[in-house]
Parts: sequence; structure tokens; C-alpha cells
Amino acid sequence: MGFAIICALITLLAGYATFSALKNKNILGIVFGGGTFLVLGWFTVMTILTSGFPTPH
Repeated sequence: MGFAIICALITLLAGYATFSALKNKNILGIVFGGGTFLVLGWFTVMTILTSGFPTPH
């Protein structure tokens, strides 16, 4: 589950990067940041739905 947590953190950073690129009107940043946000966000959501939330041992 550590990998899903890391992907969730990357998704949050990609969302921030996309928002920043939108403010600066950076088309390439919007494309790559938005793509990363969508792909890793989808992976994170589906991993949590199928494996459940991570719990400490």
C-alpha cells in the first residue's frame, strides 16, 4: 500500500502543478500536469477501492 500512498502524493502535486500552469497559461505544463493528475489519480482511486485504505501495523 505504500506505492498507492506515494502515487496519491504525486497526484496532489500534479494537481497543484496543473493549477499553477493554468494561472501562467503554460500549455505544455497543463497537458503534462493534467495527464499525470488524471492517470495517477485514477490509479490511486481504483487501488484504494479494490485494496481498501492503508492501515498501520
